[in-house]
Amino acid sequence: MSILHSHGTDNAALSSYRLKPLVFIHLVVIGWLYVVVMMAVAEATNTTGTVLGAIFTFLLYGLAPVALVVYLMGTPGRRRAIKQREAEAQEAARRAAAEAATKEPEDSGLPDQRGEAPADAVPPVRKET
Repeated sequence: MSILHSHGTDNAALSSYRLKPLVFIHLVVIGWLYVVVMMAVAEATNTTGTVLGAIFTFLLYGLAPVALVVYLMGTPGRRRAIKQREAEAQEAARRAAAEAATKEPEDSGLPDQRGEAPADAVPPVRKET
């Protein structure tokens, strides 16, 4: 980086060279799966190894841990997506309520849209003395 600074490159140009975390995670996953495939090949081609051992090596050292790590690393993104969907639903409900409030009560067909307290449907019954 010091070479780039010596030529007058600013920080905005340097930020474009940085890898995003998602790309880094994908590179790690691909690298780990490559290592595990090579371990499985070594297991299968060894004189004392078996193909079944290679399959279990690939599944237990490769796919299971990678699936778990990818699932756990994706949790914040799933939470953000859920919150965004909830916020959009709330905003749509607010817009619908605002539109319903701007309509005249006769058009809406709903009772008591004028903001008045509802009257008792049945008057209270008093005891006779």
